[in-house]
Amino acid sequence: MLQMAPETMRDLAHHVADILIERSGRLPDERAWEGDFKEALAHQLDEEAPESGRPARDVIDRAARDVLNNTLRLDHPRSFGFVPTCPTWPGVLADFMASGFNVNAATWLTASGPSQIEAVVVGWFRRWFGLPEGAGGLMTSGGSSAALHAFVAAREAAGNPERPVAYMSNQSHSAQIRAARIVGISPDLIRVLPTDRSGRIDAGQVAEAIVADRSAGYTPTVVCGNAGTPSRGEVDPLPALADVCAAERVWFHVDAAYGGFAVLVPRGAQALEGMERADSINVDPHKWLFQPYEAGCVLVRDIATLERAFSIQHDVLQDSVWGAKHANLADYGIQLSRGFRALKVWMSIQTFGMAAFRAAIGNGLELAARSADYARKSQKLELVSESLGIVCFRVNPGGLDEDTLADMNQKVLARIFWDGRAFLSSTMVNKRFVLRLCIVNHNTTWDDVRETLEAVEQLAVDVSE
Repeated sequence: MLQMAPETMRDLAHHVADILIERSGRLPDERAWEGDFKEALAHQLDEEAPESGRPARDVIDRAARDVLNNTLRLDHPRSFGFVPTCPTWPGVLADFMASGFNVNAATWLTASGPSQIEAVVVGWFRRWFGLPEGAGGLMTSGGSSAALHAFVAAREAAGNPERPVAYMSNQSHSAQIRAARIVGISPDLIRVLPTDRSGRIDAGQVAEAIVADRSAGYTPTVVCGNAGTPSRGEVDPLPALADVCAAERVWFHVDAAYGGFAVLVPRGAQALEGMERADSINVDPHKWLFQPYEAGCVLVRDIATLERAFSIQHDVLQDSVWGAKHANLADYGIQLSRGFRALKVWMSIQTFGMAAFRAAIGNGLELAARSADYARKSQKLELVSESLGIVCFRVNPGGLDEDTLADMNQKVLARIFWDGRAFLSSTMVNKRFVLRLCIVNHNTTWDDVRETLEAVEQLAVDVSE
């Protein structure tokens, strides 16, 4: 009833591969963004589930044309908004294979090979980030889930206190606040501390807040440092924060979802010094390790902090216990049924090798530095900041007040957005509306970046006339 003949299966798989490969080839000449309003899409797609099936090839073509085409093309070489990504082809094939093999990477019994490969990949990450033997973790859906696991570990390490407190900056990702709330930290005990003009938190201020809270009867539980803030790519003073946490015996968590894998190149490793002292780190291979969504990872210095929280035995799973040497990954996190996310990382690195990944990361950093230099020299643009592949700038021909500049930059962004040849996003830096260029695509060239900046300069002229 729900089966297909092998010839049909093979034909459909070839057809999907052709669609994806052809899309990749024409992507640079297409718009970076495509979408439509809800009313139009509802008219096109809303319908009752059909009682009788349709030809599978027609269904595939409709999905490619009417559904998947209406997206921000995150792998477009001129997609610079938010945090884009450009997955490797082996990573795409890995997801296909993992789905086809119907893997549930929950226990050693259900998936011994996948469990071992996840241990290998997590071990790579552990060593790259300088964590010691005995540290561990697991693959997650992304940074938000990874942060939640880290906060659970922090709560466990603190003894599940009644009045826990979390400390982070006003530049921290919303996932950190969400994780704090989920693990039971009251919103009024989530200390969102101010940053300096560079967007970095002051370690001394964190120490003062910890002392004050402990004196008031609260339990300082976790301090969050940023290894690449979402808005600007800035890195908090990680060594100083680590010193504070060590002195005060507070869990030190580093959000490296955006910038963590920059540690693989010298420039990034220098910027991220101190990350190796963290008690937990969350990273996103679907960003700067160029993997398909979803791919996140949480690492903890002591894997027992996860196991104590999540390992709950159940009669129906009693056959899955193979002994201490055969770890069941479901014992480390919130998911029992788990996809095989590590395969895409493993296959990509096995195929290309680490030298190619280092070159791709280095290229992104170099393009960002060149972009910053371009904006710095431009007569129409103002460079605001540049760090770890993110460049913040704005149109500023001079002689205009802040309200007029904000309005001008919003108009430029709207024109870029609807034109579609490139895609930028915006952020606020020191209460100023700025344009934001995030370069993490291994296919992006300097021509892609330069042409985008030139388009912004021309639009600056157009909107001012």
